[in-house]
Amino acid sequence: MLDLDDIFGADGPLERSLPDFTVREPQRRMAERVAAAIARREPLVVEAGTGTGKTFAYLVPALLSGARVLISTGTRALQDQLYAKDLPLVTRALGRPATVALLKGRSNYLCRYRLAGGEATLPLPLPADAAGADTPLERIRRWAHNTRSGDLAEVPGLRDGDPVLVEVTSTRDNCLGQRCPQISGCHVAAARRAAFEADLVIVNHHLLLADLALKEDGFGDLLGAADAVILDEAHQIPDLATQLFGAEVGSRRIETLLTEVDNGLTGRRVGADAGAERRRLGEAVRAVRECLGRMVQALAGRSGRLEWEEAEPVIGGALEQLGPQLTRLAERLRALEGDAPLAALAERAAELAAGLGRIAALEAVEGARCVQPGRRSFTLSMMPFDIAPRFQSMLSARPCAWIFTSATLSFGVDFSHFTARLGLGECGTLKIDSPFDFARQSRLYLPQDLPAPNAAEHLPAVMEQARALIEAAGGGAFVLFTSHRSLAQAAQMWRSAGALPHLQLLVQGEAPRERLLERFRADGNALLFGTASFWEGVDVKGAALRLVVIEKLPFASPEDPLVRARIQYLERCGGNAFRDYQLPEAALALKQGVGRLIRSEADFGVVALCDPRLGTRGYGKVLLSALPPMTRTHRLAEAVAFLRACAPQLQRREALP
Repeated sequence: MLDLDDIFGADGPLERSLPDFTVREPQRRMAERVAAAIARREPLVVEAGTGTGKTFAYLVPALLSGARVLISTGTRALQDQLYAKDLPLVTRALGRPATVALLKGRSNYLCRYRLAGGEATLPLPLPADAAGADTPLERIRRWAHNTRSGDLAEVPGLRDGDPVLVEVTSTRDNCLGQRCPQISGCHVAAARRAAFEADLVIVNHHLLLADLALKEDGFGDLLGAADAVILDEAHQIPDLATQLFGAEVGSRRIETLLTEVDNGLTGRRVGADAGAERRRLGEAVRAVRECLGRMVQALAGRSGRLEWEEAEPVIGGALEQLGPQLTRLAERLRALEGDAPLAALAERAAELAAGLGRIAALEAVEGARCVQPGRRSFTLSMMPFDIAPRFQSMLSARPCAWIFTSATLSFGVDFSHFTARLGLGECGTLKIDSPFDFARQSRLYLPQDLPAPNAAEHLPAVMEQARALIEAAGGGAFVLFTSHRSLAQAAQMWRSAGALPHLQLLVQGEAPRERLLERFRADGNALLFGTASFWEGVDVKGAALRLVVIEKLPFASPEDPLVRARIQYLERCGGNAFRDYQLPEAALALKQGVGRLIRSEADFGVVALCDPRLGTRGYGKVLLSALPPMTRTHRLAEAVAFLRACAPQLQRREALP
């Protein structure tokens, strides 16, 4: 039987079977540590720099172990890549077939009940003169007759975010579960059954964490027992878990519930007490609506996220009544026995009441609460400060190997910021640097004498630097911002100036993320202006991306009530909020942003960090030391010369067969 040295070595099955495979000693080393963690059912944290080949480094030992393994990713794109490309390649190379299941969130699957029963309310009905038109709804209807998986990604030409998707998929709120008349043909239920029976299950972080939380509360086990859980893109887990352990209740969600209660009663056949039944339900609905109206009116004219101490005196009276009134509504709905849709509405009302109760009961020392007013709406939310005890207890309840891996988990050589947030304690760690030759392939340009980041002159100065670099590169640039406001201002500046009009400008928010990336890759010389969602999880190899301009350091805004509350909490606990929270978070985000540039051995380019604090503040050296070993320069002329030299070099490489 082949061992890992043979598999990952020269002339091994991977090199023989995979044309792009490169023998890398660090990849084999990671595979050994993953195999040991699976065998011993131990936790392991691995930072594997870009180009390590971490996907194969965990897939190979997972397949060889004979264990039941669950792999969780941060994005649907990586889920699909693992299922459709990487796993088939590895299983064929090793000659080790395995039963693999792909399990996505319910919003990715067709709901047959909603397609059949909700067609009259779909937002894209066929026009009277368009019989047979190839609308998204018609494509879904035709596809629904033949699909086995129900995964809407199979529908040809269906765009992410198409309005029709909301109407043909279920949510946790509106799913009827076992009471659904279509349960025997439910695609979500079928996908979960397949996951129970598979050797290897591919899920996403949201689904995994929600399942863990349900099991902690004593409910069903969606994914079955696993011997090992591997979390790729694990740097996302602390923030995602914090959101999951928090609570959020919005007025729009409650209004939707009330509307569905009204619709559910329309035409309902009831017995002799129909009048009294409708009256009691009507009173309960009106009471909830009255509370909502009072809260919306109290928040009218306010904007921006409000801290709880500021908002509670304004909405407190109505808020105290809203929870009990939702509970009363749930009781009235439960009284209507034998009606599955109304029984599901009762559960939703009770869940909303419980969420409000959690928010109201939170102590200031335990977490942060805030209110986000909208246009005739509001959202109440809370997030706990310390999730480590709860997360650790969830892991302890699952005696299996927990393997966390990402390109950005450590601060320098220290993993404690990540492990402490999740309560992992003294677990095994491994840091593997990227094999790429950053000193040769890239330049890190650090402009001097730029205005301070909070100065009005800063953004125009950054855009002036960006224009010179983009002109030298001939396009092929990401310009990354830390706020949507700066992004919008920069896009307006660029367009108003008529700068380099021959280059296509793509701006986040003007099209779906994946559509922007498709256009960016296809163009080859485009510009993309983006914020947080383009700092990570974006892989553009080759000449299409040869310049990354970062406007300022990605420190979380201390004006954000949740950030401010966490800072205050850490200081109350005797910690140093900047050292223990703000600086490590900024370092990890900066590593992600810089990491967009060099994605393969053939890539070349420049990263420009346009924040003068890197040279004027003591922490600047700390942040720079956490970045890949790129050749640094303070001279614009040197960065421009490198871009001009490497652009044709990249084009020649891409032209090679």
